[in-house]
Formats: sequence, C-alpha cells, structure tokens
Amino acid sequence: MTKVLTLILLLLSIDAIQGSEFTIREATIPEIQTAFKQNKLTSKDLVEFYIHEMQKLNPIYRAVIEVNPDAVHQAQKADEERKANAPKSRFGLHGIPILVKDNIATKDKLNTTAGSYALLKSVVPRDAGVVKKLRESGAIILGKASLSEWAHFRSSNAPSGWNARAKQAVNPYVASVDPCGSSTGSAISVATNMVTVSLGTETDGSILCPSSANSVVGIKPTLGLTSRAGVIPISPRQDTVGPMCRTVTDAVYVLDAIVGYDKNDEVETRKASKYIPHGGYLKHLKSGGLKGKRLGIVRDYPNFGFGNDTEILNKFKKHFMILRQNGATLVDNLEVPNYDYIMPMFLGEGIALSAEFKISLNAYLEELVASPVRSLADVIAFNKKFANVEKLKDYPQDIFLEAEKTNGIGELEKEALRNLTRASKLGFEKLMKENKLDALVTPYYGSTALAIGGYPGISVPAGYDKNGAPYGICFGGLKGSEPTLIEIAYGFEQATMVRKPPLIKD
Repeated sequence: MTKVLTLILLLLSIDAIQGSEFTIREATIPEIQTAFKQNKLTSKDLVEFYIHEMQKLNPIYRAVIEVNPDAVHQAQKADEERKANAPKSRFGLHGIPILVKDNIATKDKLNTTAGSYALLKSVVPRDAGVVKKLRESGAIILGKASLSEWAHFRSSNAPSGWNARAKQAVNPYVASVDPCGSSTGSAISVATNMVTVSLGTETDGSILCPSSANSVVGIKPTLGLTSRAGVIPISPRQDTVGPMCRTVTDAVYVLDAIVGYDKNDEVETRKASKYIPHGGYLKHLKSGGLKGKRLGIVRDYPNFGFGNDTEILNKFKKHFMILRQNGATLVDNLEVPNYDYIMPMFLGEGIALSAEFKISLNAYLEELVASPVRSLADVIAFNKKFANVEKLKDYPQDIFLEAEKTNGIGELEKEALRNLTRASKLGFEKLMKENKLDALVTPYYGSTALAIGGYPGISVPAGYDKNGAPYGICFGGLKGSEPTLIEIAYGFEQATMVRKPPLIKD
C-alpha cells in the first residue's frame, strides 16, 4: 500500500470518527476513554489524528519541537493492552497522548534541549520523574512542546515563545498577542487540539501565564508535589511541573498521575507527599465546589491582585457575581499586610535565581551521559560561536552572563533568600490566614507571591477581550491546598463554560 493511499485512508477514518457522535477535537480524557471502551476509537487513531494536525498546524503556530517516532508503536501497544484488559489499561491516562515541554527529559529517541541547539544530541541518563510516572500510567509521550528558550531565562530581550530550534510560537487566538511565559508550546498545542494534554514547567508564571493567554487550564502545583528530577533547572526553590489542558477535569487526571515521591528529587517530594489526599484528586471534581469557599480579592495593591485598573475590574465583575451565586463568599478590598515593607524584598528574586541557576544547570549538565556542553560557561561560548547560525545575536544572552558572574550562595544571595522567605510569610501567608481564605482570586495568571513561596495556583479560562484575546482567572492558595483549589476552579469552570477553541481555517 502506498504512503499516499495510507494517508487517504487515515483521513477518511478520522472523518468517520469526527462525523459520529464522538468528536476527537475538544474531547476530554473521560470522553476519549469512553470511546475506547465502546470501540469507537483506538489510541492509534488518536495519535495519527494528532500527528496529522501537527503536520498541518505546527508550521503556523510553532508549538511542537519534535514528534516521537515511536508514538504510533506505543499507541498500538496501548490498544493491545486494552484488548487484553491488562491492569494498566484501567488507568485514566492509559492510551492518552501527551506532549511534554522540551526541558523535561525523556530517555527515548526525543531530544531534550530547552529549545537550544547547544543541547541537541545530548543524552539524558533517565526519564524525568514525571515522565516515568506518565509511562507507568500508560500515557503516550507524543513529543516535545516548544518553549521560550531555556525556559525564558537566557535573554531579557527575547519574546515569549521564541527558541532557536522552533522559532517564534504564535498565539492561536490573536497572532499579535504575547503567548506569554515559557510553557507556550504546551499551552498552544492543547488549545489548537494538536494533543490531548500537555506538561509545562514554572519558575515564575510560566504555567499560569501561557494558560491564561491561550485559553487553557494550568495547574501550578505546590513546590515538590511533582518531581523536578530530569527537568532542566532554574531554581530548585521555585521550579515546578504541572499540567496544561483544555479542562479542569483533564488537568486533574494528569496531576493525579504525576504527583508523589521521587528518590531523585527526594527532599522536596518527600516533604510535599503529605499533601496528597487519600484516593487522589479526582474526587474533588464535584458539583457545588464553590459553596462555602472564602475567596479573597485585593484591589489596591499591584502584584497581589486587580490593582486599580478599571478595565480589568469591569472584565471580572460578572465573574465575581457568578462566584457569589454559586455559594462562595467574596472577601473584597483586602489589604495586604506589610505591603510597603515586603515589596522591596521581591527584588531579591533575581539575585537568588541567578546564583541558583548557575549551580543547578552545571549539576544537570554534568550528569548527562553525553553533551556538547558541560557548564553554563560552555553554553555561553556555544551561543557566541553560533550566534549568526541561530540568529541569537538578535537576543543577547544577558541573563546567562549575569548568572555566570555569580559564585555560589554568598552573603548577598543569603540575604535575598531570607527576604523572599520573609516576604512570603508576612505577605501572602498572613493575608490568607488572617482572613481565613480558601483562595486568593487574581486576574490572568496570579501573583509573583505564588512563585517565590512555592504556593499552588490554578488558571481557568475567564473570557476574551474585544479583539478576541483570551484571559484567565487564577485561584491561588497555601501549600497543599490543591484539593480546595480544584473544587473552586472546577466550580467556576462548570458555572461559566467560557472556553472556546480558536478559529482555525482548514
């Protein structure tokens, strides 16, 4: 059979699937699993559908760096396991394709490069902790999602979504709008139905921001709830891995699969494991989840809430009303305790991250089985040498250069770290505890306070501006509050059902 005929038959089968009561586009994990059980769909069908969509859409949106050449084989294996009723086939993610951000290691034929040619053909020692858990759950690693190069920690001049390997990612709703943060490909790929679900990473805003900007759901977990082992690092104090999906339900399925202890990220995953609820997170997807919740709103303090921006407040007025109508108590016009005292402390984040990045990246590079570069200094030299080839001269590596100047955690860095800890406890934690809040509600993608303190947040699609650009609403809470945040986010999503797919011309 010729390749052309095979492709024609594939497209006809996809059209048949799409023409029945089940539609792949926008399908949730539970809907896909039901279609599997009813023999309306196979994992192979699903993977081939997404590969076809990527071939068509990725040249426009630049959301995917690589496709796993073994994805179809993995899908066939999943179909066989399902047919044999293997124990693994009962897992929620079994047979579900997932893209992982290109800073998350996979021990397979895929590269792990953070979007940089400097790491092309490097060999990782093992799967990242979260990838290992995904494989154990039966998920199919479909490929690597694009990102802002080096998780947006290389150049302060480079736009969100740009990397040397895939070039500029494009917001599928309004092409001129910033796709935001570093997990751009993870957000865009699920928004455009090039994959069922994806994984992103966040150091400060890089899950929540692209989720808001591309109309998807993003969960930034409590620090250590998901393993960072095998993730190209910025800061072990702030880095986290989380799901980016079209619905809260799908995000929770992925979260359930990837949380838990990992010996390769022992200290933080052991510490955070106490937060995982018995029986997992799916039970918190329940109707009436907003009832009785105390939600805080800050208006007058930039970086903690809505500020005094009338346009932003007008966008969210109807959402405040919906939250109240569904049983939530809104504690409005909150004051941030010690605001003038703690805000200067946030300035220490850059000092801390520079030093932490150099230490962490050098350790990651040294552990690689093979690599063209073994240190931050090597990466800087590579970028200088190949600046014209990669067009890197357009985006100077100033963040790298500042990090390379650091020499461990000295007195300056220790003071910055003390200030960040103090700011978290005297600011966000005190605000939450004194007002007995279940969550702080913020527009778009939350507050830097969530990042520096290792607190969780969930961004849910909230609407579209007059130009059609998406924006989200973020619910942030204290460490380990994911069950409550899921109830709130799910309650809001079900009450509003705002999200719509981008208009894509066939």
